[in-house]
Order: sequence, then C-alpha cells, then structure tokens
Amino acid sequence: MNDEMFKELVQSMEQAGDIMKGKAKPSRVTVFAEPEVKAIRAKTGLSQSRFADIVGVSKRTLENWEQGRRHPTGPARALLKILDADPQYALKALHG
Repeated sequence: MNDEMFKELVQSMEQAGDIMKGKAKPSRVTVFAEPEVKAIRAKTGLSQSRFADIVGVSKRTLENWEQGRRHPTGPARALLKILDADPQYALKALHG
C-alpha cells in the first residue's frame, strides 16, 4: 500500500469515527424496505402455522411480523426474500 492510499484509509476511519460519535452525518444512508410478510405468505398459499414451521419461527413471531409489531432480521429476512422471489422453487428446496 502506498502512502496516498494509507492516508485515504486513515481519513476514512476518522470520518467513520466522527459519524459514530454524532459529530458528522453520513454522506448517504441506505434504507431497505421491510418485507411484506403477509403478502409473501399469501404467495405460498400456506397457513400461518405451516409457514412459520418452514421459516423456522414460532407462529407468534410470524403473527408479530405480519402485524408490524416486529420485523424479521438476519437469515429469516434472507429466507423471506427468497420465498418472495420464487415461492414454488423455494418451497420445493425447503421440502427436499
């Protein structure tokens, strides 16, 4: 790494620190829309109980997602995105 690249890296880290401390605002913020869990489940044609089993969460958690009291994160969010994109293939893959 040359000196110029190193200086840019240090500057970026200082800027990140300032943003974390609230001294500066980020240049851009990316916001991802929350998955429409109820609509995704409707695409599959499954009941809440069955859909919750497939996603690997309790029925109560699924109800909270569908009613907007909670939001899926991590692997569950990724799985919902896959189910939304291609419900038939995703269900086939999950059922083995």
